[in-house]
Formats: sequence, structure tokens, C-alpha cells
Amino acid sequence: MNNLLNTASPPAFPASAGTSLPATQASKIRILVVDDEDSITRMLKLNLEQTQFFEVRTESRGEAALRATQEFHPRLIILDIMMPGLGGDEVAAVLRNHPLTRNVKIIFLTALAQPNHPYSGPDCVLAKPVDLEAVLRCIHSQLA
Repeated sequence: MNNLLNTASPPAFPASAGTSLPATQASKIRILVVDDEDSITRMLKLNLEQTQFFEVRTESRGEAALRATQEFHPRLIILDIMMPGLGGDEVAAVLRNHPLTRNVKIIFLTALAQPNHPYSGPDCVLAKPVDLEAVLRCIHSQLA
């Protein structure tokens, strides 16, 4: 199996979208967005790619997310907790327990977010509905 982690340093990106020169395709940060709500994945893909700093792939199921991680090699995964089949917490546990994916950053995006909940697996938790600025701040904090 190929190394799933991109070892290159991430390009610097602004806290707000569209305020800097675009990154080249080769230097874009790969993000996998996994949510069973199509509107969420479309919105995040569109908005993140418009910053020109990210290459985004979307999936709607946990099982597909695991396959996509092996094929796409994301540096960061935005992952819904409640999904049919494998939930986000189960996907995160699988990734955290594998030597090639344990360092991939994980952001939980969920309607269930509670400030003091002891979520296991994510590096950051964002509550739905979420705005792009909050997503970018969380991404920046994880990749800086």
C-alpha cells in the first residue's frame, strides 16, 4: 500500500477565502469531505475549492470514505458523525488505528456537537450549520 500521507508542507492560506494568489494544483491541500447530506458536501466542496488552496473530494458513506482515503490521500478529513452504515466516529477509529492514516487530521462536522462531549478521534469539532470562516479557521489550526 502506498503511503497515504502527503509529506509535503502545506501552503500557507489566509483565514478568509480569496485574498491571496491561487496555489498550483500540485501544492493544493487535499481534503476529503464525508457527509450523507448532499447539500453539505456540495457546499463545502464549492466553497473550499473557490479559495484555490484546496482540492476536495466528497463521499456520502463511511465505507466509501475509507476507500477514498487510500486512493485520494487527504491531509485532512471533514467527517459527519451520524451516517448510515459506518458512522464518522467508527471511520475515525479505523483511521486512528492504522499506521498510514493515524496522522491525517480529522474534523467532525455534526448536528450533535456539544461543547463538553468527549468525542474520540477528531482534532476539531464543528456544529452544523457551519459557516465557511469557521471551517477555514479549524482547517488552518489543524494544518498550521
